[in-house]
Amino acid sequence: MPTASGAVWWVYMLRCADGSLYTGITTDVVRRVAEHNGDTGLGARYTRSRRPVELVYAEAAANRAEAARREAAIKRLDRARKLALFARTP
Repeated sequence: MPTASGAVWWVYMLRCADGSLYTGITTDVVRRVAEHNGDTGLGARYTRSRRPVELVYAEAAANRAEAARREAAIKRLDRARKLALFARTP
């Protein structure tokens, strides 16, 4: 689902080293996970002290607005529902 610029937006969820979950959006999941795990300072403040992080879920969105809405919806879920979301992902 490319945008006008050709980018595909993704909603992703990470499992941090402490077992907590982090949800975000990006156009490049691989790059973003590397940023969260790297020392570049580009990862989220939340994940910097919880490294390493592991990608556990990603879903494509039609555009940035849809990705942001889905991110907000996932963040509102309780932990059990978040775990169920990526448990059923092949």
